[in-house]
Amino acid sequence: MPVKLSKSITKIDRVTKKVSIEHDYMHVRSKKDLIEKYNNENTRPKDKRKIKIELVKRGGVVFNWGLLWKNYYFG
Repeated sequence: MPVKLSKSITKIDRVTKKVSIEHDYMHVRSKKDLIEKYNNENTRPKDKRKIKIELVKRGGVVFNWGLLWKNYYFG
């Protein structure tokens, strides 16, 4: 099943009263948009984890956590 980034949106056409559902899937977003959302400070850790997995799956983005943890613990 595809990974969703946010909740689904239900739209109702005012003229025909037809209901349509829009899903916000991760694979539809551009790489630039995902990187901006990942770097935003208001993004939940759960969403950051999902974005990181998607970016690594697409390739071209490398996360080097070893240096971050080393600098965090050892100054």
